[in-house]
Amino acid sequence: MSIELPAMPTTRTSLFDPPAEYHQLREEQPVTRVRFPNGQAGWLVTRFEEGSAVFADPRLSARRPRHDVPPDDSDDTIADHGDAGLDPTFVMMDEPDHGKYRRLLTGRFTPKSVQNTLQPYIDRIVTEHLDVLAARPKPADLIEALALPIPCLVICELLGVPYSDRDGFHHATEVMMDVSKTHAERAAGAKWLTGYITDLVAAIRRDPAATGLLADLVRTADTGESVLIDSDVVNIGVLLLFAGHDTTMAMVGLSALTLLTHPEQRAQLVDDPAKVGPAVEELLRYLTIVQFGLGRVAKEDLELGGQRIAAGDLVVVAMPAANRDPRAFDAPDSPDFDRRTTRHLAFGYGVHQCLGQNIARAELKTILPQLFRRFPDLKLAVPADDVPMDVHGTNYGVRNLPVTW
Repeated sequence: MSIELPAMPTTRTSLFDPPAEYHQLREEQPVTRVRFPNGQAGWLVTRFEEGSAVFADPRLSARRPRHDVPPDDSDDTIADHGDAGLDPTFVMMDEPDHGKYRRLLTGRFTPKSVQNTLQPYIDRIVTEHLDVLAARPKPADLIEALALPIPCLVICELLGVPYSDRDGFHHATEVMMDVSKTHAERAAGAKWLTGYITDLVAAIRRDPAATGLLADLVRTADTGESVLIDSDVVNIGVLLLFAGHDTTMAMVGLSALTLLTHPEQRAQLVDDPAKVGPAVEELLRYLTIVQFGLGRVAKEDLELGGQRIAAGDLVVVAMPAANRDPRAFDAPDSPDFDRRTTRHLAFGYGVHQCLGQNIARAELKTILPQLFRRFPDLKLAVPADDVPMDVHGTNYGVRNLPVTW
């Protein structure tokens, strides 16, 4: 007699907290069998220690199905791809292939490189957008005014993508990452992005003066001495374009909402420049926007948290739950800017840790303190419970954030 597996918790009942069921699972069954939204049975990991172990264990493969989509979409195409219609990039490769591709990119994403090449640009565009916000009629939408345009401008600057195409690539990203959409709809978004970057790569090849990371990758591929081929350049460009703006947009919006509803933490951020770095790390931990977690597939039989994982089993780390684990963080359900968080799973862990994390940190460290210093009377224009939230995107965030001052 088969036992009906519980579904992976996905419903939030609190604005900033992950699904309430995670608390009991973390305390009683930190590695437990569930049925994922794609219909597949597998293991859900809710504690920090076991979650870190999953991301660090080479016996667990990064090549995995998209587990957060409806079961009628679970066909062979989706099982082989991270998102409908997209070819897998280095983020879904294991070593040594993963390292071969990642090493071609890491130089542009180090803290030193971000500070030297992108920070002056970030400083300027944040100031410019705050000037525009000050002149807008009230109430204003912080997503449209800041959280969306600034990450888009930054990733366009890095890649060499025209910002004038923002509406197209952002809409395609939204559709592709929306778990409530059909497979056909998500695939159409992926197809648009792939076609867009393919055309852009062709244009770069015709323009010897082209600049940006995409142009660098094209020239690297053209030498014939690299692992890169044209399809790799396109796939990497698609990944960096959608991930490079969507995740930071969600984090900026949700962080702003947190600070608008937590006056003590907001005052700390504004009054003490030394708190900015720790505050950003704490917000990353506390909010953990990757709301459905990240998966791995066991390449061999292994043990995790007292459970026997069989080869081929899907294992998903519920990062929002792991980052609220009281074994790793005191009073984890409250944002504490004195915590001095040095390790969390908001960007993953191990060799696949988010490539763009230092750019996201730079944007958050610049936008948040400047916003609240420039607008000391900034407040929500609607009750917090009336703020529309994105509960269907891969990244949990705010759809619109109406504010006044």
